[in-house]
Amino acid sequence: MDLSWYRTLNKPALNPPSEIFAPVWAVMYTLIFLSFSIFMFSKTNEDKRPAIIFFVIQLLLNFSWSPAFFYLHNITLSFIIIILLLIFIILTMISFYKISRISAYLLIPYLIWVSFAAYLNFSLMILN
Repeated sequence: MDLSWYRTLNKPALNPPSEIFAPVWAVMYTLIFLSFSIFMFSKTNEDKRPAIIFFVIQLLLNFSWSPAFFYLHNITLSFIIIILLLIFIILTMISFYKISRISAYLLIPYLIWVSFAAYLNFSLMILN
């Protein structure tokens, strides 16, 4: 990924160093995987399909943010994606909670991190 464009942007005061993002995302993806695995193996009579749909949508939104931001250099589109991502993380958490509370709780750091990323994205949109 070419970060030269990103380096030229005016950054908000709370912007962490670039080196922070990879390890944080490694932890987030681990928690996401654990959450989904626990959810899938939970015994229940509830229909899991709505939760799975929300989960897949949030994952697709998650994966679409980087190309929109880093390859298209479209900060506004990235912001729209991240707001939709937040909505679908919340919907996933609510759906998971009905079947496995621990699955929902494991997504709390992800929700917090993406909320912080939304703040950064919004700030970059305003500053640039």
